[in-house]
Amino acid sequence: MKFKTAAILLAMTASVPALAETAGGPSVDLAKLEGGAFVLDKGHARLIFSFNHFGYSTSYGFFPSLEGKLKFDPKTVASSEVEVTVDLAGLDTTVPKLDEHMKSEGFFDVAKFPKAVFKSNKITVTGPTTGTISGDLTLHGVTKPVTLTASFNGGGINPVSKAYVLGFNATGHITRSEFGLGLYAPAVSDDVLLTISAEFDKAP
Repeated sequence: MKFKTAAILLAMTASVPALAETAGGPSVDLAKLEGGAFVLDKGHARLIFSFNHFGYSTSYGFFPSLEGKLKFDPKTVASSEVEVTVDLAGLDTTVPKLDEHMKSEGFFDVAKFPKAVFKSNKITVTGPTTGTISGDLTLHGVTKPVTLTASFNGGGINPVSKAYVLGFNATGHITRSEFGLGLYAPAVSDDVLLTISAEFDKAP
């Protein structure tokens, strides 16, 4: 079940950019996009993490409970800003005993450190729909720089909610021991891959 769930989520995030090319889908033409303040759509935002498990397999989990805000400027994309807060208590690996262990004092210690926060401080445009987002990640009481490789899926009106939406995908890596989370490293990989897909709705 764990592998099936993760595979479906990853396949969905990988397929989203293609929607920009379909009729009636989101536009990636910056001249046609709306800027301003946006808030994260909690129902359409996921953070997936994956790591090597003793060299035998790749293990997956995700954080379904996120909050965030975005200041987007289509005229000067590099001046945009994003901040996302992750509810660590929402961690889900589909394995209850592993969830309990990772939330415990011996690992994330969610009772003491219930949230992780990423705040951007630099956005670099690398292509028409790609860029990097550099910022500070505060996790387990430690703040370290992290850079995400991002792709812009486009903006437009959601045909169901009628909200104006911007969509993004991103990937990045963290070294978990740098945040005091080095249990079993390096047998269980110290490097953790983050896979993110998110929609932001224009603020009222």
